[in-house]
Amino acid sequence: MAERVVRVNASKSYDVIISKGSINKAGEYIKKVFPSLKNAVIVSDDNVFPLYGEAVKKTLNENEIRALEFVVPHGEKSKDITVLSQLLEFLAENKVDKKSVLLALGGGVIGDLTGFAASCYLRGIEFVQIPTTLLAAVDSSVGGKTAVNLKAGKNLAGAFWQPSLVICDPETFNTLSPSELANGISESVKYGIICDRQLYEDIETNGFTEIEKKIERCVSIKRDIVESDEFDKGKRKLLNLGHTFGHAIEKCSNFEIQHGAAVAIGMTAAAKVSEKLNLSEEKPHDRIKSLLEKLNLPTECPYSYEELYEAALSDKKVESDKISLILIRKIGDSFIYNVSIKELKDIFYIAFGG
Repeated sequence: MAERVVRVNASKSYDVIISKGSINKAGEYIKKVFPSLKNAVIVSDDNVFPLYGEAVKKTLNENEIRALEFVVPHGEKSKDITVLSQLLEFLAENKVDKKSVLLALGGGVIGDLTGFAASCYLRGIEFVQIPTTLLAAVDSSVGGKTAVNLKAGKNLAGAFWQPSLVICDPETFNTLSPSELANGISESVKYGIICDRQLYEDIETNGFTEIEKKIERCVSIKRDIVESDEFDKGKRKLLNLGHTFGHAIEKCSNFEIQHGAAVAIGMTAAAKVSEKLNLSEEKPHDRIKSLLEKLNLPTECPYSYEELYEAALSDKKVESDKISLILIRKIGDSFIYNVSIKELKDIFYIAFGG
């Protein structure tokens, strides 16, 4: 199959390459972007590196790029300021310079950690995303948001730092568990709800088939939104559909509930709130709930609205005692709905209290 390429023109322009087997040609792709590159650092986790680390090192060596590796424990707990510090110290100890490139080999945690390190090491060096999860491929590897979590909440320390290249090999998804694959499907459904009814109905009718085509569509939607609002001042907030609720659920679970699953519950809650406040032109809740359950995603929350509200107060989207929720006018048409912190408690009651 011919490779699919989505060009992103943000503060930095770069290609998102979607092609089966591309991980085995990563060195070739990287060399085209950085012809004089001699050194790279692969950042990965202890689940992913044993699967793909040697293949990436091999393709780098074939293109005369020396590779170091920094491997962290898998899971959300590695998206942490302490791990970030360890990575930065590793880069300094190994005299990694501005002519080197960091490679994020893994899912969203690795992409966020690597991107944030790249943004602040030596005041900024280049990095490449090699997503190995569907969630990272359709969402977090594109757009330049990088962050680590703090004790107070998710993604509270971070930077906007665009990659120089994204290499997406759908064959890496063959090693994902059903729950991990469902995480990425959840974010793909999100794109359909916010602005692409045709994508939503395709998933509704055919399931998550023609995976390369759907990745390309999701990345193209995110590209268009990022190009119009790179720094999250307006339209880009639409990408947070389900996330205010979802981040609260993740925090209450101590990150035992995965991101895509939490967002699925959050999108169901957003649909319910949209209906209860008479802000939707159609009643999307039952339809969205039905599709998510058909895709083996959760739609019910195990926590009380009070617990979730308290967790949401530390959300980075809280600004001047207001927060922007994304609600649903109809499938394919979502909008920003600003509420006060006081009103937010009522919103959580509507979503989870009844």
